[in-house]
Amino acid sequence: MKLLKSLVTVVLAAASMTMMAQAAAAKPAPPSGTPDAGIQIIDGGYYNQNAPWAARLFLNGTENCSATIIAPRYILTARHCVGGGMSFRIGSLDQYSGGTVAYASRTTVHSSADLAIVQLDRSVNTTYSPLGTTSDVWVGQTTTILGWGATGRCNPELSCQSRYLKYANVEVATVNGRDYHGGVGIGAYYGNGIAAGGDSGGPMFGNGRQVGVASTSNRSDYNTYTNITRYRSWIRSIAGV
Repeated sequence: MKLLKSLVTVVLAAASMTMMAQAAAAKPAPPSGTPDAGIQIIDGGYYNQNAPWAARLFLNGTENCSATIIAPRYILTARHCVGGGMSFRIGSLDQYSGGTVAYASRTTVHSSADLAIVQLDRSVNTTYSPLGTTSDVWVGQTTTILGWGATGRCNPELSCQSRYLKYANVEVATVNGRDYHGGVGIGAYYGNGIAAGGDSGGPMFGNGRQVGVASTSNRSDYNTYTNITRYRSWIRSIAGV
């Protein structure tokens, strides 16, 4: 599987994506306290309600990955997304305007999972992504994924990333898979969309709480999200949540 990361150097080497088959799936509850999304990543639809917890990651000013804010000064994203010169636009559906812009001051990566926590240079007062436990995700569940990644077949993928936050529904196949760095992953099949380049680090929500962080995808019918319910103690030790 390919990384979802959308750095230009990676993007230029990416193979063309496989077109998605159309499928239907029931829509789960959105994060606690967040209005339901309107219907219409690849396929899926535009998330047209508030997403105060959503964060777009820029690397040296270039759109790179997706993320969430989980505490006043802490961002949760994928380990393979982080690097120098990171900034985040937080709480806006539009990656180019609105919300709050903050910069990275310190990054902590997990030693054996595709997870990173970035400390911001300032506190951001918003509604933070609610983090789930193992009881919030299960095999056969329909979960929601969100991000600003590629919206269809394009090469390089950077050329068709979404300006606006998108979402899709996927069906959980396993909660004991493996992410890009060998950590515990949630494997999920295409429901009405799938993650692609630029969605890395973005959230998966199950039972109204964030249960995953985007790690890999075949851009066709299967993606893997790091199962953050297995890493809550690590997250808490850094971000306090």
